[in-house]
Amino acid sequence: MNYLLITVLFMIVIMLCTIACLHWRQHRFIKQLTHSLELQLLNQDSFNIDSPSKSLKPLISVLHHLHQSSILSTERDKLTGLVNRVGFKRKMLSKMPILEGMLVLVDIRQFRFVNDLFGFLFGDKLLKAFAKRIVNLNCKAQFIARMNGNEFLLFFPQPLTIEQLQTIKNDLQSPFEIEKQPISIKMQLGVLSLNEHHADVSLMLRRLDLALKKAKALKQPIAFYDQDDDKAQYRELLIINGLPKGLKQGQLFMVFQPKLDIKSGRCKQVEALIRWQHEGLGLISPNEFIPLAEQTGMIDILSSWVLDNVLAQQAKWRNVGVYVSVAINLSSTDLDNPNLAADVATKLSQYLVPAETITIEITESVLMKSLEQTIVTLNQLRDVGVKLAIDDFGTGHSSLAYLRHLPVDEVKIDKAFLDEFETSHAAKQIVKTSIELAKNLGFEVTVEGVESKSVLDALHLFGVDTIQGDYFAKPSTASEFEHLYPQLNYQQHNHQQHNHS
Repeated sequence: MNYLLITVLFMIVIMLCTIACLHWRQHRFIKQLTHSLELQLLNQDSFNIDSPSKSLKPLISVLHHLHQSSILSTERDKLTGLVNRVGFKRKMLSKMPILEGMLVLVDIRQFRFVNDLFGFLFGDKLLKAFAKRIVNLNCKAQFIARMNGNEFLLFFPQPLTIEQLQTIKNDLQSPFEIEKQPISIKMQLGVLSLNEHHADVSLMLRRLDLALKKAKALKQPIAFYDQDDDKAQYRELLIINGLPKGLKQGQLFMVFQPKLDIKSGRCKQVEALIRWQHEGLGLISPNEFIPLAEQTGMIDILSSWVLDNVLAQQAKWRNVGVYVSVAINLSSTDLDNPNLAADVATKLSQYLVPAETITIEITESVLMKSLEQTIVTLNQLRDVGVKLAIDDFGTGHSSLAYLRHLPVDEVKIDKAFLDEFETSHAAKQIVKTSIELAKNLGFEVTVEGVESKSVLDALHLFGVDTIQGDYFAKPSTASEFEHLYPQLNYQQHNHQQHNHS
């Protein structure tokens, strides 16, 4: 009896030990599995489990296969089959440190127009054909990646000459034929020489982006990264980060440039222009900070601030007997806002400003970027009652014949056309013809950048309606304009100029 009891107890102990051992091995496996997956996610390390039992080997095999598939799916661009940004960074990390060679970032210019004109399926086929061409370049790259929609990155282990880069660009720009449709595309290249500017992968990619950004800003086909580009980016960061603070602290303010109505000889309108006196950087041009506000999504805040300030000032002027209309510039991002017209109407009501005393100016280049949607927005603004003007006319790609279909009241001829006005008969004829055509199509015509009496007199003979420029009046603050307003008429101004001569 005692022997039987001892045997049973012994068997129970053996079973408990076996269960404990199995539990420990299972726990160890799960711990290793978790650790391995964490490493894979964080560092892209290989998948590894030490000494698995035979019963777990099928599971290990499946997990290994899934791991490899996961790497391929996360590191490959599905459309072109090239590695993506993640895959490219991993390949570069495996080669670090990289002390020589060249990175080239290729951008297909205005690619979204391909999708808009021909559709996304056509655009995808073009990207596939482009990827195939970039792989088969005579100048072979060691790594090639599709970084985003229309940007491709190439790594060359040896530096390339400018002639080689130009050849690459020309080869990539050769016409394609997609669905029996010939199509040509243009490239811009940002280039980073690793012999001079090697760094960690993230910093190299950031510098490469800066090089491409410089090519776009300077409208050059190829641009190289330079150390000064880092300084430029630091300045941009100061501007971007300082904008909200600048608005709160009153660093930004409006000035107003009077416009001369030729027929009456008086100032009937001013253009509102934004200025920024930065606490550390000094006076910053709107040509610098407005594009940055657009890129960072802060343009809505800035535009709302401008509308509030201009309409508040317009209300004050009307209360003291200063009756002028005010022109306000809007950006391309503003025109993308489906609530723009409603927002303008709300603010007009808030400040009790008549809609017809406000003119919205849109640059020609902005107008032509998304013409159909812009026309919808312009019609909505017209329904609110504001007037509309095309600014910087002649610098974009539209024509006066095309503009006759647009709901605009005024065309402003860009000051660039006056650069050779007094020295070139051809330049003078271009301005004269543009004024005549615009007026024949029913537009009022303003010429910007008038800086001399001889130009003013010639434009008067050409039939221009309004002039704007330093000859008549420079931009001034609201209080300065109030003081000048009674004297701002053509006859008195002309008389003063005559007395000074």
